[in-house]
Amino acid sequence: MTVISTVGVVGLGTMGAGILEVFAKQGLTCVAVEVNAQALDRGRDILEASLTRAMERGKLTQEAAESARALIEWSLDLDRLADVDLVIEAVPERMEIKRDLFGRLDALCKPDTILATNTSSLSVTAIAACTNRPDRVVGMHFFNPAPAMKLVEVIETVLTDSAVTDAVVDLARACGKTPITVGDRAGFVANTLLISYLNDAIRLLESRAVGRDDLDSALVKGAGMPMGPLALADLIGLDVCLEVMEVLFDESRDPVHAPAPLLRSMVAAGLLGRKTARGFYTYERAGSGRTVTDEQVPVGREGLTPPSSVIVVGDGQPETMLIATLRDAGIAVTQVSFDEFDPALVPIDHVVLVGVKRVQRARDIAVQMDGRRGDVVGMQLMPPTAAGQAVEVVCTPFTSERARDEAIALAAVIGAAPTVCYDGAGQVLIRLLLPMFNDAVRLAESKYACPDDIDTAMRLGCGFPKGPVEWLETFTLKVVCDSLEEIYQNTGFVRHRPAGLLVDAAAYEMSIRQMTANSL
Repeated sequence: MTVISTVGVVGLGTMGAGILEVFAKQGLTCVAVEVNAQALDRGRDILEASLTRAMERGKLTQEAAESARALIEWSLDLDRLADVDLVIEAVPERMEIKRDLFGRLDALCKPDTILATNTSSLSVTAIAACTNRPDRVVGMHFFNPAPAMKLVEVIETVLTDSAVTDAVVDLARACGKTPITVGDRAGFVANTLLISYLNDAIRLLESRAVGRDDLDSALVKGAGMPMGPLALADLIGLDVCLEVMEVLFDESRDPVHAPAPLLRSMVAAGLLGRKTARGFYTYERAGSGRTVTDEQVPVGREGLTPPSSVIVVGDGQPETMLIATLRDAGIAVTQVSFDEFDPALVPIDHVVLVGVKRVQRARDIAVQMDGRRGDVVGMQLMPPTAAGQAVEVVCTPFTSERARDEAIALAAVIGAAPTVCYDGAGQVLIRLLLPMFNDAVRLAESKYACPDDIDTAMRLGCGFPKGPVEWLETFTLKVVCDSLEEIYQNTGFVRHRPAGLLVDAAAYEMSIRQMTANSL
């Protein structure tokens, strides 16, 4: 049985210093190594600031902080790692740097030392290949901030000794983390799903189908995400997002993984997010999370007057929820089904609200309105979340400013955050969530990861309110498949077509978990 009691950490940026803190607080003897005194001091400062914050918040006693500090040896000498049980690196995410480091570690460390990489997406196999101990090389991917985030992805190659994997899994658990074990594939679980989701969001913004603030609001208020995808990309760093996207694309050669041109342009211009004070948002200073403006209501949406009565077209569950909410707010509502809609019976100046659970429904009604096509606007009310409630205000090519503004005013009356968007496949929320759910099913279908581990990765590693498989199973799977087919027709990305396992589950309306278990 492999026992790990001494560890080395190479690279003491935010991630490396955080990993060092995790190990030291667990009582492991640690050697922290950097390339120069300035970097070493910066790493020490990062750790001290984190320990101080933990003590101020009552999460760490002064005695525990002192004990952690006493277990750390700070060094500029890589040779100090010769006798440790495990070395983990958190150096820059470039293959040539990591391979050079692992070659040097292989030459100086004792034969049974485990060499671990904190890479978020690079091939662990390629890193291990430059050593004479590929069976003792493993990925140990922490998430930022390492002291707080619970997930650790343990990545084993085809050559990794199972005893090494078990030792690293046990170490992660001893440190209070939740490990999942996966094979060596670009992006692993969390980044495969997260970065593709961010890339989709950037593409949607680039298409001008929705504005920045509305896009992020839809995911926060409509899906309960801790932050919108554009704000999250700024937090991660747009350069980091680009690097991971390129790794995914290099392995898959799937156009869906090709980085959005807008992202490439922003990185080339030096707009990297919070770290440079400018990305999709502008921040008060580099490294700050506070944007220049905290304005909640977009300019031009204040003081809009809602109509006293509306017509709602549609008789499904989304329309029923919308109608009940409008009536509770004192709005007179006339409901009509799609089949019974008669444009001649719509009073002059009435706004026609159309449920947009199926692509282009609002446009389908608008074309029947002849000279009054501008009176039609889609309105999709999302179920409430802990962060509030969202409603998609869906504009057709004909929607007038008056109809749009009255729909926005209705959103204010019912207390929902409006997302103004174009009438396209899936609009915003469904357009971004369903492809990610579909990718999660593909991971399960390929046996790369089980549904429980996929859900754990996204909840603990990315802060999602639900795991994608768990979330998916709150939908009618037949509707999910139909929506994905519509999204595919719009984007042309074959990967947006529903996964085979999802199609099979929809045919019988069985859970993805049950289908996956039955296929083992």
